[in-house]
Amino acid sequence: MKILMVLTSHDQLGDTGKKTGFWLEELAAPYYVFKDAGAEITLASPAGGKPPLDPKSNEPDSQTDATRRFEADATATAQLADTVRLDSVDQADYDTVFYPGGHGPLWDLAEDATSIGLIEAFVAANRPVALVCHAPGALRRVKAADGTPLVQGKRVTGFTNGEEEAVGLTKIVPFLVEDELIALGGKYEKTSDWGVHVVQDGLLITGQNPASSAAAAHKLLDALAK
Repeated sequence: MKILMVLTSHDQLGDTGKKTGFWLEELAAPYYVFKDAGAEITLASPAGGKPPLDPKSNEPDSQTDATRRFEADATATAQLADTVRLDSVDQADYDTVFYPGGHGPLWDLAEDATSIGLIEAFVAANRPVALVCHAPGALRRVKAADGTPLVQGKRVTGFTNGEEEAVGLTKIVPFLVEDELIALGGKYEKTSDWGVHVVQDGLLITGQNPASSAAAAHKLLDALAK
């Protein structure tokens, strides 16, 4: 079982002068769900090399058993320091793809032609795709085979407007995940802010927030088993 995990390469939080990137728990928790299931994992990013970590995701109150395990894992940290360039990836080499969030994907992966084509290729090959938290924003330009938005008519979730308001970034992000998924015709669902919520509709699996990342990974493994 070969799993591709796609991370952001974007590190600027709008014009605030602050840093952003990927959210550590959303990488670490799924990484170990997959690794403990025996999967071979490849980490990729648009620019390759070491992707930017959102510094807030490594503060004490954001750390989890999975993040601590990742940081102490020499193999995992070496992989993260040397991600492959996304444009070198061939979808046919992988059984599935998982997109961790963090705010970074809203700037780069949402508009990245390689990422868009990759997701479309997985779906065309009848292979499931999973995205969590802000990463469902990377579906913004992804089309179904008939040219309509991939999320149109599908049950989806992602970071809520309430959660974005709570972290004070509503006016900073290029778009709100909840609003965008609805505008694209998605059947957006959510639970209470920061609660665990994962939705599957056919090949598409989405998770609401960091707390949903492990559950989304388990849902993806279940989809692969079928």
